[in-house]
Amino acid sequence: MSPTVRDMLRGKSNVYSVGPGDTVYDALRLMADKNIGAVLVRSEDRVDGIFSERDYARKVILLGKTSRETLVSEIMTTHVISVGPEWTADQCMALMTEKRVRHLPVKDQGRVIGVISIGDVVRAVVEDQQFTISSLERYITS
Repeated sequence: MSPTVRDMLRGKSNVYSVGPGDTVYDALRLMADKNIGAVLVRSEDRVDGIFSERDYARKVILLGKTSRETLVSEIMTTHVISVGPEWTADQCMALMTEKRVRHLPVKDQGRVIGVISIGDVVRAVVEDQQFTISSLERYITS
């Protein structure tokens, strides 16, 4: 059975976020410091959007804006797709492919409990496939 989002979140500690009034520069600094590709944009406990490296490349650099003067709220992605902890890696991969997104907030009972990336999903799928292959090899040789 495919690993779940809950499995993928094990070992991931924090959900990083910025406010809509923060600058793009501040968001990029946080992303660089934490070695992540996206941050949630939150007001209090509400998710207003998500800001990613893709947003920066397409909506700041290509439009000639500056990261120190542009607010995250001006360029964030506002339509945020999220999943629950019971979703499987296969389901997440299909959703990410269909919607062309690389990061999914994880909500449990309306509360954000984590964020998974396409890298997390691919890693989980590959590990699951390697386990299946090893199990089949042991079965065949026994």
